[in-house]
Amino acid sequence: MGALAFWWHARDARAAAAKVAAKPPPAVPVVAAQAMTGNIGVYITGLGAITPISTVTIRSRVDGQLMSVHFKEGDLVKLGEPLIDIDPRPYQAVVDQVQGQLVRDQALLANARVDVTRYQTLLAQNAVPEQQLATQIALVTQYEGTVANDQGLLDAAKLNVVYCSIASPIAGAVGLRLVDPGNIVHASDATGMIVIAQIQPISVIFTISEDQMPAVLKKIYAGQKLPVEAWDRQLKNKLATGAISTIDNVVDPTTGTLKLRALFDNENRTLFPGQFVNARLLQQEKTGVTLLASAAIQRNTNDTYVYMIQPNGTVTVRQVKIGTTEGDQSEITSGLKPGDRVVMTGVDKLQEGTRVAPAAAPATGQ
Repeated sequence: MGALAFWWHARDARAAAAKVAAKPPPAVPVVAAQAMTGNIGVYITGLGAITPISTVTIRSRVDGQLMSVHFKEGDLVKLGEPLIDIDPRPYQAVVDQVQGQLVRDQALLANARVDVTRYQTLLAQNAVPEQQLATQIALVTQYEGTVANDQGLLDAAKLNVVYCSIASPIAGAVGLRLVDPGNIVHASDATGMIVIAQIQPISVIFTISEDQMPAVLKKIYAGQKLPVEAWDRQLKNKLATGAISTIDNVVDPTTGTLKLRALFDNENRTLFPGQFVNARLLQQEKTGVTLLASAAIQRNTNDTYVYMIQPNGTVTVRQVKIGTTEGDQSEITSGLKPGDRVVMTGVDKLQEGTRVAPAAAPATGQ
């Protein structure tokens, strides 16, 4: 009986071990991503600098005391808006003086012309010699020159009065004031009084390599409007969106690059003159392509591949070819079709045929 009991116990143990061995290993938890159809852009990125379209240093064109300032530092001013007043009284006095000289000389001219008319009548009666008439005509010409000279002096004096009131020559932002009211300013001063920079719109000047030029120039010459995005230096935040406005006329031979200017409305004033940004030029937009999250793509020394999830819940290694990569998306040119699911995270425990328990990840594509 003891031998029979031992036999039955051994048989049950072997059956239990076989049952444990036949049980499949637990599924590996992973996060899955799905390939989808969408659009992706081909960008050219270059380091750029925010450059105002116009920058003006305001200098005085006359000498005098700075009387008043009509702006605050940092203000946005309009074209023709009053900025600075310089004491106009010395120049107004010159205007009054020259005006008096002009009136006097005009009176002399008028009297000389009356004498010419009188001498012409007397000469017809042989009452005066012809030389006296000729002398009077020359005197009239002399007074005409004097009056013209006075008029020029008067115009110059009035212009100096106009120069005493300085208005903004452009619309833009006013910088820090360089001269305070009460100071004496001169037309010969090397430094200006303020600097105005146009910031709406504003431009970004950036470079592309000469190898990238043909595709870009072809579209520009065809009249296409190429969008440009301005990003911060870490390429984490998009600051503004604009478009190419012009290109330089020569390639820099030392760097092999070409400068381009892009215009931005800058309505929210996020772009600041002198700021360095990354300019991203949209060269082409691919539509209707297969997109996949870049994190799902695996690489080794020879191949680029993914772990594709099969209908039975196991994974298989599938080689893929990558086209354009933009942000966290990549274009799959071969190896996958829209709707295929692949493992995005958790691949370190996978091999061919491993069972997985996928959790959903945000869809890639549009």
